[in-house]
Amino acid sequence: MKNSVVLTFLLFIGFGLSAQTSAVEQTDKKAQEILKGVSNKYKSFKSVKATFVISIENTKDNSKEVQKGTIYLKGNKYKLEIASQDVMSDGKTRWTYVKDANEVQIDNQKTDENTISPSTIFTMYEKGWLFKFTGEQKEKGMVYQLVELVPVEPKKKNIYKVKLTINKNDKFITSAKMYDKNGSIQTINVEKLTPDVINDDALFTFTASKYPGAEIVDLR
Repeated sequence: MKNSVVLTFLLFIGFGLSAQTSAVEQTDKKAQEILKGVSNKYKSFKSVKATFVISIENTKDNSKEVQKGTIYLKGNKYKLEIASQDVMSDGKTRWTYVKDANEVQIDNQKTDENTISPSTIFTMYEKGWLFKFTGEQKEKGMVYQLVELVPVEPKKKNIYKVKLTINKNDKFITSAKMYDKNGSIQTINVEKLTPDVINDDALFTFTASKYPGAEIVDLR
């Protein structure tokens, strides 16, 4: 999986749940209420572990790639595991282990508002997004609420539309579908989310013994 795909996953888990004042005036109050409920739910957890499946479809060449992964979050710390990479951050430093190259890239965790970070998982559209409620659907006895997001300033974002599916009962985001200007459709389905199971902060830092022989590339 290419690094850009990893970053798109981080985009999904970076959603904030209250829009800017100017955006609120133009957005859907029902959607705002739903997303505030999601935000309050996730903020009640000290940590989160989630397993997911991400699929990437390219409408230009009809290709499709599917991978499974796991993400761990605690405050501004995170660890993302997928088939091609492990990405870890202690909130200040980020380590990206590229498995095929057996290489660890080290850089600073950026914190400006235009940088997407998993440390704000499931709470992204705090700035720069409009949203609307598009209905409900029932599946296997469960009710899901559908919310669509579009950027306030489309020219500044590659993603031009996001569709969220939210479990009405437990207020968990179960899936997100993202459409980008390059013709790619990326869908993330959350298979399982478990709160408050992370006890060791060492999970969020690079430990050389776990990656024997890896080349270290410091990009700071």
